[in-house]
Amino acid sequence: MTSNYARCYDEFDSDFSDEEENAEKHVKKKQRKGDEELLRKPFQKASRGKVAHRQVAEQEWDREEARNQRFHLISMDAFARHQKFVNDYILYYGGKLQDFQLPKGNRKTDLDVIRENHRFLWQEEDEEDMTWEKRIAKKYYDKLFKEYCIADLSRYKENKFGFRWRVEKEVVSGKGQFFCGNKRCDEKEGLKSWEVNFGYEERGEKRNALVKLSTDSIWICSDKYISR
Repeated sequence: MTSNYARCYDEFDSDFSDEEENAEKHVKKKQRKGDEELLRKPFQKASRGKVAHRQVAEQEWDREEARNQRFHLISMDAFARHQKFVNDYILYYGGKLQDFQLPKGNRKTDLDVIRENHRFLWQEEDEEDMTWEKRIAKKYYDKLFKEYCIADLSRYKENKFGFRWRVEKEVVSGKGQFFCGNKRCDEKEGLKSWEVNFGYEERGEKRNALVKLSTDSIWICSDKYISR
């Protein structure tokens, strides 16, 4: 009789205990997930349950390497960057460093290019067919301060005067506005602003421009220039 009662008890066993255990596990899992979300930092990336595919890892590696290379190039100056590119080209494709050197007679600096393409005043027709040499000269022109001029009076007896715009260093020091505009005169008493018609010839074309000069007198400054 005992064995029959035991067998009947097994046949009519309840599943409530298993359901309660599963419900408790689900609640703990949900609570643990909520705690992880609270502890996760804003910049922290979500953890992956599986290992990334090899192709994904290679793409991420290439992206990180490109960022490092870009940062390295930006931190270099223009000449160092040029040297690196030349050395890399020789390393991968072969050749000699002498192949990249120009003949001595054909070497030009940026200053030479600016002198050849400089304009005292840029007009609309001057900006047509802009080459890279003209763009460099125009970029230099845009950085000049075109209010007061600096005068060169060394040839005033020939009735020839040279005028140019001021650079940043002269604006900061007050040269040409609070000091005499003659490049070899530092007088600062009794100055007046003169607006004169500057006639000049540029690339075979005669032009005129109204320029502003700060000085006591052009002729007095001319005498001072000669006496120095």
